[in-house]
Amino acid sequence: MDTTVLASLVLAGSLLLLLAGGVWVALSLLTVGMVMMGLFTTAPMGSLIASTLWDSSWGWALTSLPLFIWMGEILFRSKLSADMFQGLAPWVSRLPGRLLHVNVLGCGIMAAVAGSSAVTCATIGRISVPELEKRGYPLNMTIGTLAGSGTLGLLIPPSIIMIVYGVTAEVSIARLFIAGVLPGLLLMVLFMGYTAIWSLLNREKMPPAEPAVPLLEKIYRSRRLIPVALLIASVVGSIYGGIATPTEAATIGVIGALILAAIGGGLTRESFREGLMAAMRTSCMISFIIACAACLTIAVAFVDIPRSLASWVEAMHLSPYALLAVLAVFMLILGCFLEGISIIVLTSSVMLPMVQAAGIDLLWFGIFVVILIEAAQITPPVGFNLFVLQSITGKDILAVTRAAIPYFLVLMLLLVLITAFPQIVTALPKMMAG
Repeated sequence: MDTTVLASLVLAGSLLLLLAGGVWVALSLLTVGMVMMGLFTTAPMGSLIASTLWDSSWGWALTSLPLFIWMGEILFRSKLSADMFQGLAPWVSRLPGRLLHVNVLGCGIMAAVAGSSAVTCATIGRISVPELEKRGYPLNMTIGTLAGSGTLGLLIPPSIIMIVYGVTAEVSIARLFIAGVLPGLLLMVLFMGYTAIWSLLNREKMPPAEPAVPLLEKIYRSRRLIPVALLIASVVGSIYGGIATPTEAATIGVIGALILAAIGGGLTRESFREGLMAAMRTSCMISFIIACAACLTIAVAFVDIPRSLASWVEAMHLSPYALLAVLAVFMLILGCFLEGISIIVLTSSVMLPMVQAAGIDLLWFGIFVVILIEAAQITPPVGFNLFVLQSITGKDILAVTRAAIPYFLVLMLLLVLITAFPQIVTALPKMMAG
């Protein structure tokens, strides 16, 4: 048997064995990398592993990661979610679907604050599920809108998953952030469009319309959302305008979040400590996975698996569209068992050479990957958003999954749209470069 094929089988088998045994993802990656180097290369494993761990742990691009996570943790512990429902509800009460749109808009705003899918879904869900249930809205649509819209935390900047992809693929994080803006807004429109159509076709399942609210009252109820919107605009705008790097913009975000939390009364010594510790735990976990994945990438490169796979795919003469379809199915299958960061760091060393060989822009492919990981957040058995909603609503996982299926299909529609019209992704980064 060819050495590369044998090495690939050992790689897949040992990784599956470790992950199925409940070993931490980072330790699984590191162990498999060491096994690969020990069995199939003569390279000095100890010195290579040590230098790789060091080199991948101090990259400047990674410094924005803990700052954006901390910004989200600060606002997560403030009164933002309650203010969001009260502020958004009057503006959507006359649209088809009415208050169901609060889930979509609320998740969109929270996504720009938290950068995490599960946090976005949990924060908005804790407030909106009891409120919508009390008003008589169908629970399956409440769950569906939250499941779908919760994934916006991965696509709308600042996205933690984009930082991981940018570091792994050596793509500008600032350009990735800007590339996610239009697809993120389009996805919100698609979610709201489906919700509106469903409500028009199922009028009998919707509760009676609530009394209209005067314009000045709408503005008054939204007063606490305006500072958050300005904070988001300043963070993203400073990156787009070239005024600040992602790290500098994250610093602006943290300072702004601390000020808003203090003004709103949500900043206490306890909440500050909890937010800081939660951000540190999450950042260390992600950084550990990235560092250990770099060790596996080095081992895989020494065994020559990426080049062999790229040559194999090239010999199949797949068109770029066929390659994207194969990779999409592969990543959706992985998404049934792994969370997003693990998927990116596991597959980057194999996928990226193939994608580059096919002439596909790595910036565009990053958004393609993020949308696939969004879809993985609402696919069983390891769909994190499904677990969050199951804990909030008390419904079984099958009921939650059924409610999420239409929004999974909307995500697939977005994939088709950005593949047919790549300008949706590339237009803003090109303008930014100009």
